[in-house]
Amino acid sequence: MSFDALPEGWTVWNEDPDGRSILAYRPDVFDSQAFPAPCLPTIYVTNGSPRQRPGARREPSEWSVTLFLEPDVDRSVATYDSREAAVEAATELAERFADGDVDYRGLYQVPREAYLDRLDELTGRGT
Repeated sequence: MSFDALPEGWTVWNEDPDGRSILAYRPDVFDSQAFPAPCLPTIYVTNGSPRQRPGARREPSEWSVTLFLEPDVDRSVATYDSREAAVEAATELAERFADGDVDYRGLYQVPREAYLDRLDELTGRGT
């Protein structure tokens, strides 16, 4: 299964031969000029936890989908039994995010107001 059905604004940033993938939201906007590079919203599809160190042993039948707004600001969505199910879930999460249906403001303890305001503009939240 591939990411052919990604909504507008999302792109495949990286796809490893082992199936791990990173999706990025609007890299044209979050280009490290107006916002720090770590603010690029990303969705990780990983075999095991996306925080595992490279080379760590992974359970081949367990796939995770995680939305990151920054390295320490994330929303773990769920774990799936197959990569195909994880790709489908990641695509659905990307759609909800692009439509403004993900409460990313609630993930912050100390929000970056300018960054979140820009995400609101791009996703149509609050309009």
